[in-house]
Amino acid sequence: GSDMANVMCHAVLQGDEYIINGQKVWTSAAHIADWGWLLVRTDPDALKKHHGISLLLVDMKTPGITVRPLLNMAGHRLFNEVFFDNVHVPKRNLIGEENRGWYHIMIAMAFERTMGVMFAAGARRLIKELVRFAKETKVNGQPLGNDPSIRQKLAELAIEVEIARVMSYRIVWQQTKGEIPGYEAPMIKVFASETLHQMANVGTQIMGLYGQLWLGSKWAPLQGTIADMYMNSVSMLTAAGTSEILRNIIAERGLGLPRSI
Repeated sequence: GSDMANVMCHAVLQGDEYIINGQKVWTSAAHIADWGWLLVRTDPDALKKHHGISLLLVDMKTPGITVRPLLNMAGHRLFNEVFFDNVHVPKRNLIGEENRGWYHIMIAMAFERTMGVMFAAGARRLIKELVRFAKETKVNGQPLGNDPSIRQKLAELAIEVEIARVMSYRIVWQQTKGEIPGYEAPMIKVFASETLHQMANVGTQIMGLYGQLWLGSKWAPLQGTIADMYMNSVSMLTAAGTSEILRNIIAERGLGLPRSI
């Protein structure tokens, strides 16, 4: 969840192995993964909850691991809950230093948040489809694109899509230089995910009742992409950190503002 430091899954070192017990939830693609990164509490007596946490590399086929699906409201299996019952993991699978996993996972999260680049690409593809729909679909003998309110909404979205594209180029450029996008990745993730969510909302408004038709329906405009995106874009706002959390990161690391209370 959003309180990542509140790790309850724990690992106890016995000889050359860690014995893991506990549960994880909202684990993306755990049902198809061969390996997983596992954040565990290795020092329950640490003074701060961010301390005493370690990062392990775990073979998902290890005995004692149970993966159960969590279907989202679009009916897709993206997430899972994972149970660990006396799972044995070799000590050599420790990533970095013991009890310093929080610092390692924060660097990994910075790179994960570059998923905003993927969202930006999806938004760029979708705006083209919506514009084509507005040009080709007629109401009362006139193309939808002749409606000033629709033109205005599509134009505003097109501007945001281009901004997201330029922001994406910056992130890719930073990564080619080996830099950690500490606050830049949250920027593109927040902006692109909210743009895509807004685009799904506008798409359903433009299409009216047809925008509710699901994937596979022969009557669904754009093969049902809008209805599917409308459902899935909600989770994009919270993936890899909620927009509220990421805005705090941008404020603190990017703008040098004090931490929120």
